[in-house]
Amino acid sequence: MSNNHGMHALSNIEAFCSSSHVRTPGESYGRLFNLPPLNTHPRSLKKLGEQGGPMDGGTNSNRTSSVDVGDIFFGQFIDHDITLDVETSLSSTVNLSQLHNSRSPSLDLDNIYGLGPEAQPYLYFASGDFSGIKLLTGADNPNATDLQKNDVVRSIGGRAIIGDPRNDENRVISQLQLAMIRFHNKVVDELSADHHGSELFEASRKLTTWHYQWVVIHDFLVKICGAAVVNDVLGSGCQFYNADYGDAFIPVEFSVAAYRFGHSMIPQKIQIQKNESALELFGAFLGRGFEELSDLKAVVDWHELVETSQARIVQKAEKMDTKMAKDLLRLPFIPPTAEQSLATRNLLRGQGFLLPSGENIASAMERPQAEIDAVTQAATTIAGNNIDISTGTPLWFYLLTEAEIIGRETTKNNFDLGEGLGPVGARIVAETLIGLVKLDSRSYLSENINWEPSDGINVSTLGEMLTFS
Repeated sequence: MSNNHGMHALSNIEAFCSSSHVRTPGESYGRLFNLPPLNTHPRSLKKLGEQGGPMDGGTNSNRTSSVDVGDIFFGQFIDHDITLDVETSLSSTVNLSQLHNSRSPSLDLDNIYGLGPEAQPYLYFASGDFSGIKLLTGADNPNATDLQKNDVVRSIGGRAIIGDPRNDENRVISQLQLAMIRFHNKVVDELSADHHGSELFEASRKLTTWHYQWVVIHDFLVKICGAAVVNDVLGSGCQFYNADYGDAFIPVEFSVAAYRFGHSMIPQKIQIQKNESALELFGAFLGRGFEELSDLKAVVDWHELVETSQARIVQKAEKMDTKMAKDLLRLPFIPPTAEQSLATRNLLRGQGFLLPSGENIASAMERPQAEIDAVTQAATTIAGNNIDISTGTPLWFYLLTEAEIIGRETTKNNFDLGEGLGPVGARIVAETLIGLVKLDSRSYLSENINWEPSDGINVSTLGEMLTFS
């Protein structure tokens, strides 16, 4: 995949003048809006996202009051559950008809379960009462060391043996993967008195997945999108995410723009253990990903990163705005010959996917013109005189600006600046994730809409889920 990170002349440029993509049955990706794509000079996008540019938040910290740092990594985990694009690059325009999603577009935890115990038995216990039922962790190694007991299971070379290799790309997401595996295994323990064999696995997987879906909708989305939007989607249905053929798909307005909100909320440093110093995300202890646990100082205490019954002082995420941590604007694991700024990569990728401007999408959503003008003016001011975005505001940048100056609709008509997505971004994210759950015939919203956390598990928040074991 490394050859996909280079920057070359944009190929397939004729797509900018062609008609918009119309999704056909079975296609993995689609569009919410049939609108003309925005074409911004690549030089402007690079200057907007470069280190030292207008999106560089430096080492300053400006935290939310309601979103935990752990919520942002959970958002990354959700992304890895529903999308995996191994085909596109920053150097060509994307044809959605030819783009394949290597993950199922459902919140079904296939990044934990893989293809199941029959197709991928190496993820599961091989013998004993829980053979093919419980998932393996490093603690299941013979004579496991203290480091192995606190890590996912790995091959001799240190590669994580998990359902999605991306969940080892940094230490925090790797530890979250471990916590979710432990959650499933604890659910198995809770149900083992009444179920056995393959029936125990299926019952445990179902209950684990339903609790996960509940947490996504009623905890995560409420924090990121606001209760007003979430309740409206649950009560009145989706206005824009419409699966015309009854099959779920991933909207590119979601995957390439709106759901990249978390990049602005990651702190420069993260405290993962009580009374210990905060650690650099890409530093020695948290590592640069795809490495076995090498120091117990890198073991995540989830009571420090999400609200739990222990009621500790939990580290909050950075405000959702147009600023990003300096380290993210020069990613150390990307070679200098490629684009190292995560912000620039997002902006270029959005253009490669032929995304419309933020203004056009806001207008299609029938947002008030005064609101759209305010976001446009703010985005132009933030970009500065030397960066030309006069043809329209790139969607990702528009949504971050909207979060900064309008804010999350926490309750009906009550907005909190920088606490979450604004009206356009929140609607795209909430409708997509809730829509994916509704379209899954195995989900709790499809199979038993009256279900709620119970059955001895009774987990309804992210903190309760990650610390249940």
